[in-house]
Amino acid sequence: MNAMFRHLICGALIGLFMASLAQAADAPGMRIGLRGEITGVTPEVLKVHVNSGENVVINLTRDTKVRAVTLANIEDIKPGSYIGSAAIAQEDGSLKALEVHVFPPELAGSGDGHRPFDLVKGSSMTNGSVGDLVVSNGRVLTVNYKGDQQKILVPEDVPIVNLLPGDRSLLKVGVKIVTFVTQSADGTLTAQSISAGKDGVTPPM
Repeated sequence: MNAMFRHLICGALIGLFMASLAQAADAPGMRIGLRGEITGVTPEVLKVHVNSGENVVINLTRDTKVRAVTLANIEDIKPGSYIGSAAIAQEDGSLKALEVHVFPPELAGSGDGHRPFDLVKGSSMTNGSVGDLVVSNGRVLTVNYKGDQQKILVPEDVPIVNLLPGDRSLLKVGVKIVTFVTQSADGTLTAQSISAGKDGVTPPM
């Protein structure tokens, strides 16, 4: 009886997880972000144990982009650097970073703008060019995008990483990833992009 009960609960949890993916996929402009660890990989398929506890199968296509995530620090960010930052709004309207990732010059312009993000409840993602960087006064970044800007406070303990061009050699069992996927009507998940931690790095975005 206990085994049957556990089986029913497990099935219900998986059902709720897939339903939440479907709801996210139906929302205009939303991508589904999955974060976890690779448990299996073939040229066509990625198996991932996601942080919420489920095991999922994700299809890979010729168009799936793979990027490497490596450690960085605030000194790697200069005026003119192109960055992304998941952040949470403060009472004064400013943003406090949850993470910062630095793009290489050839990826400048990727995802330019400010939009809702799913890292935590109420978080946003800002991608843009750094105008000002004040390290001596609370580590504040001014990020410019599409005629607007955001000021983002970067606390000392916030992870900062480089997001670099990569290839599928990064996709190995045990590697931590963040992947953005689409879901078809039958529930099949297909990766649009994968950010894979290199040398044991866990992607923070």
